[in-house]
Amino acid sequence: MKKKGESFMQIKEVAKQLNTTPRAIRFYEEKGLIAPKKDAENEYRYFSDTDVSRLSTILALREIGLPVKGIKKVLEDPDMTIKGYLHVQRSALVEQWLEIKDMIDTIDRMVECTDRDFYDLAQHLKKLKHLRKGWEDKWGFDSWAEDFDNHIKQEGHGFNVHQGYDEALERIAGTVHLDEHAVCADIGVGTGNLGAKFLAKGINVIGIDQSKKMLEICNKKHPEIEVRHGHFLALPLLDSQVDTVVSSYALHHLLDSEKLLALSEMTRVLKPNGQICIADLMFLDETHQAEVMDALRMEGNTEAIEAIEDEYYADRSLLVKWLEENQYKVETVMFNDILSMIYAKKVDKAGS
Repeated sequence: MKKKGESFMQIKEVAKQLNTTPRAIRFYEEKGLIAPKKDAENEYRYFSDTDVSRLSTILALREIGLPVKGIKKVLEDPDMTIKGYLHVQRSALVEQWLEIKDMIDTIDRMVECTDRDFYDLAQHLKKLKHLRKGWEDKWGFDSWAEDFDNHIKQEGHGFNVHQGYDEALERIAGTVHLDEHAVCADIGVGTGNLGAKFLAKGINVIGIDQSKKMLEICNKKHPEIEVRHGHFLALPLLDSQVDTVVSSYALHHLLDSEKLLALSEMTRVLKPNGQICIADLMFLDETHQAEVMDALRMEGNTEAIEAIEDEYYADRSLLVKWLEENQYKVETVMFNDILSMIYAKKVDKAGS
């Protein structure tokens, strides 16, 4: 029974206000998403302002494709915010969208080719699907997040993988030239150490990372950075959305076959004449890698050998080749035997 002075609405009134149906409202009640009061005498439902607000949130989340189970988790899990779940949903939708785009592109190519090429095109599509969905975090970056900023400052070890870290980040920030209010995407943003260098220049920074914990810390340290959940192979960005893409100490977590797809994804989201700047662990080429590894073996530096073999340091020459073949003008900088920077600017066919 309603108490005197309380403001309640009946189900038909709520349905009309929220442009839905009583049947839909009862469905969400059956699924445990809402629990309106019921009159003990006639079983009529009475919805409070809080109930109506909660229902409007449910309807909004359903409209963007969130499943009922996901919505229930958001509403009941104290550790899961609506904003956090929206990041997850955006990432999932982008992956679906890219898969559809890949299929449409394959169909277009099939229309233009002979039947004999169908199989090869289908296999290429299959490989793309596998690459986009197959990446996994075997290093547990969520567990690194709290101590990440201390971890990258390691000194005195037999092999300091972060030697040159600060210099590399400063070099990226000084190399990329952007107008005020331009948009910069920092992939593998971590705790925001690179992306933050662009904030003082009036640049809008979108920080992308697959680690939710890293994004949480980045958001606390640098609330001006717009954080998004995602990864190199399915960037949570629309086509031609950003002016530049930067990344530091992240690309080496991808296999070589994945690195080129990552460059393709960066190209997809870049505006015309956009820029890419990457500082990462890489060798100049296969010969250089063999020379460095041989020298470490001669020194007996097993710590360094194990660290390198645990990850996927790039072959810089392959990355440069791909960029040049895709209409980029490329410059490189070598900080030490394992750390380089690649700066690439998209140019038109005339080279301007």
